[in-house]
Amino acid sequence: MKEKDIIHTNQAPKPVGLYPHARKVGNLLFLSGIGPRDVATGVTVPGLELDKNGNYKAFDFEQQVHSVFANVKAVLEASGSSWNQLVDVTVFLVDMKRDFHTFNRLYAEYFKENQPCRTTCEVNCLPTPIAIELKCIATIAD
Repeated sequence: MKEKDIIHTNQAPKPVGLYPHARKVGNLLFLSGIGPRDVATGVTVPGLELDKNGNYKAFDFEQQVHSVFANVKAVLEASGSSWNQLVDVTVFLVDMKRDFHTFNRLYAEYFKENQPCRTTCEVNCLPTPIAIELKCIATIAD
């Protein structure tokens, strides 16, 4: 792998570990897991307010969905790809019963034109107090 094949961008929140936002391999772009954290703070989660004990004070899953889509779009564009070049999306939800219907409705709005393959999984938790994370594959020009 060449250094130029590793993508980091200031337009999306920094990864929470030692990994890039994305990697180019041929004409494919593999995104690392992208969540809804705010790009400016890197910590704040849109639609989420916790008390000092980590319990919900406010929760708006729709805001998290809009934010995660914005973060994915930012990584795609920083990598020379675009939303319409997504070919596969894996969705991780921490509460399928509560959030799937809302996610599916918003997903349909964002993906009217492009319809990538999709898998949706429920996970016990994610590394930060987020309710959703996306893992994506897109095409890109060489």
